[in-house]
Amino acid sequence: MSFGHPHRHYRLTDSTNGRARELVEAGAPPGTVVTAEEQSAGRGRQGRVWTAPAGKGLLYSAVLRGLDERHALLPLSVPLAVCEAAEQLRPDIECQVKWPNDVWLDERKLAGILIEAKPQDGWAVIGVGLNLTVAPDEFPSDLKWPATSLFPDACSVEAHMTPKGSTRAREEACQALNRALDRWVDAERDETLAAWRSRDALRGREISWQKGAGAGSGASEPRGTAEGIDDSGDLLVRRLDGDIAVLGAGEVHLRL
Repeated sequence: MSFGHPHRHYRLTDSTNGRARELVEAGAPPGTVVTAEEQSAGRGRQGRVWTAPAGKGLLYSAVLRGLDERHALLPLSVPLAVCEAAEQLRPDIECQVKWPNDVWLDERKLAGILIEAKPQDGWAVIGVGLNLTVAPDEFPSDLKWPATSLFPDACSVEAHMTPKGSTRAREEACQALNRALDRWVDAERDETLAAWRSRDALRGREISWQKGAGAGSGASEPRGTAEGIDDSGDLLVRRLDGDIAVLGAGEVHLRL
């Protein structure tokens, strides 16, 4: 399919995912994209708020129709598309993915993804927040994990954008993400799994996770070593007792 047509842009909206959900329920065609310069109620996973200074990030939601078993790995393929788009804009970087779907650059969070789906009606909304020109001192101080931007200072924007500036960065990021989603949303399962594993930021590292996400009834803070993903996209963790936990939901934290 082809993302980006039609494209609706807002100067200010509460949530691009909210606007995209309204559009898809009103009959918007597949590939419809919603972007905004600023959100007043941007959403992330686990009910969190996604914040970005006005005009300094790509706030993006896309409509996918015809949702079926081919899209079972959508939570893996979308972060791959974001990685590919970011690297097209800055060929000198290499992105990783922190399970399940945070995009990292130099072990800092570059982008977050929120996919909201209604499988019974055959559609999904793909939400992406990609930090583009946010300066280090513009990020909230209470972030659980340090964040970063694709172009963290004026010099980095000038080195990669012509003409210069945040507007051009957003336009090019949107176009690059449209192209990358075109490629990855319908990619073959084996290709998606192999590419995701090559970008796995957690494999071999000690992590902890919320009780209830494969933790067992007696564990207060289960811990273990991440061992990659299985063919369904679930995270495999070797616990301290040697058993393998399979995590399909919940929150995972890298232990420093």
